[in-house]
Amino acid sequence: AALRHRERTGEGQQIDLALLDVSVAVLANQAMNYLATGQAPGRLGNGHPNIVPYDVYPTRDGHLILAVGNDGQFAALAALLGEPGWAQDPDFASNSARVRQRHRLNALIAERLLARSSAEWSAMLEVAGVPGGPILTLDALFALEQGAVRGWVQQVQRGEQPLPTLANPLHLSATPVRYGRASPALDGDRDSVLRDWLGQG
Repeated sequence: AALRHRERTGEGQQIDLALLDVSVAVLANQAMNYLATGQAPGRLGNGHPNIVPYDVYPTRDGHLILAVGNDGQFAALAALLGEPGWAQDPDFASNSARVRQRHRLNALIAERLLARSSAEWSAMLEVAGVPGGPILTLDALFALEQGAVRGWVQQVQRGEQPLPTLANPLHLSATPVRYGRASPALDGDRDSVLRDWLGQG
């Protein structure tokens, strides 16, 4: 926004961005719940305060997150879990009802998700149009084909030794990120720092 303003007016501006301000801003719905009600939220773990089901659930071989944002998605999830009647049950038919029945519904969902693996459920959720996916360990994450395609890991050099490093997530068409050498080993830049910065040696 500041750059666009400069392009239009030729004037620069100071940007004041405090870490605490950002931390408050990312509270998002939790902060708005408090501002609207005056009630400080309790702990929900990975659950969402205003949407149910929206949480982490165990599967046969790991964990899965569901983010069911509306009644249509809930009906699709209920059918997928073999419980299509849940979508008409007054305790679960609307999101506000599901929020009130959070603990009961989460227990029912968790019980059914134990029947299959995270990968099986993820594939089924995608076909059904229900937002969700596996929670990956880092070894599983870096084994994904998408990581190779998107270049999540780059190699940098430290002398003759190649070292892996995480890639910058920005993919710029005109000015792509370049990866130079790795951070120096202990005392690796000692001589040049003494010489160039401190005038010694």
